[in-house]
Amino acid sequence: QVQLVESGGGLVQAGGSLRLSCAASGRTFRSYAMGWSRQAPGKEREFVAAISGSGGTTYYADSVKGRFTIFRDNAKNTVYLQMNSLKPEDTAVYYCAAAKGPGPRLRVDEYDYWGQGTQVTVSS
Repeated sequence: QVQLVESGGGLVQAGGSLRLSCAASGRTFRSYAMGWSRQAPGKEREFVAAISGSGGTTYYADSVKGRFTIFRDNAKNTVYLQMNSLKPEDTAVYYCAAAKGPGPRLRVDEYDYWGQGTQVTVSS
């Protein structure tokens, strides 16, 4: 069982930056692929970014490519999402997720554990 706790959300103006953090419980953090997804009001949850267990492989949704960076610190059991050049359409609740096995997952339904979410609001 893995417990995930996100932090770092908030209100930011368009063009600004935020860094989300997700702290995971357990001693086998490296064995989990991690990812970030988001859900805007009235919309389905969508994939944002994924990272392998070692941190050596990453994937991004086209909508955030070049603006967001996912990275992890396995010594701290933490995964991050650095978000730059934020746009109003990035407004959503952002969720951290973990999948058993080190290979990165690009689909929301491939993740096994989820955090409670953190709100990101980008004003125009």
